[in-house]
Amino acid sequence: MPSDPRAIESLLGFWAEAGVDAIVLDTPVDRLTERPRAAPQRIAPVAAKPQSPVAPDVSGAIAEARKAAADAGDLEALAAAIAAFDGCGLKREGARQAVFSRGAADAPVMLIGEAPGAEEDAQGAPFVGRAGKLLDRMLAAAGLEGRVFITNTVFWRPPGNRNPTPQEQLVCAPFLERAITLVRPKLLVLAGGAAAKALLHRPEGILALRGRWFDWTSGDGTLALPALPTLHPAFLLRQPAAKKRAWADLMLLAERLDRAERS
Repeated sequence: MPSDPRAIESLLGFWAEAGVDAIVLDTPVDRLTERPRAAPQRIAPVAAKPQSPVAPDVSGAIAEARKAAADAGDLEALAAAIAAFDGCGLKREGARQAVFSRGAADAPVMLIGEAPGAEEDAQGAPFVGRAGKLLDRMLAAAGLEGRVFITNTVFWRPPGNRNPTPQEQLVCAPFLERAITLVRPKLLVLAGGAAAKALLHRPEGILALRGRWFDWTSGDGTLALPALPTLHPAFLLRQPAAKKRAWADLMLLAERLDRAERS
């Protein structure tokens, strides 16, 4: 802006002749040195919150399983009923065959795992792979060889050896409960978090549940048994340092079994 009054007067006259008769701001702004304004940010539209998948309705399959399980008068008939059952979706997801049980029918201990794996699917018996061999060695060392009936919460291998879903476990639960009723063990061992949650209906993980006794009760309330959650042998293969915890659980089991058989 010129400081000579005559120059200022001449400039104002120029603007007046150009038709400029008002100013926008009270103070002048040097547009050459003014920092450019940031472009307005566009607000991204808020994505709709994805809805949780709706659990499939398995009430019909559960009712069918209850009837088939109730009609089984012994373990052999129960195994045949499981093999013929079509209500569990796992049967149609690549499993070769139903995998029910192994062990003595009158065993004082029933060990319940999660689901069959690849070796179990191939051989038709639970806990026969690497994890099963480790389990057998631990049971023998604890003096429990030949005294454990072994099964799972579901009887077909989940694809990719994933954990069984709660719905898959619910469909198979009548068969599992019938097996417990037929064997009549004194104690239950729940191997792994999926088995512990399915039978005890508790939210804690297996590391919080293991080594503690809980009460398991049948759906009709006619049978109640002590249940001991423990670490799954497959977990022990991945975490060998945890074997001492599982061994402590087996010692707890052996001691409780000894007291139960002496009483």
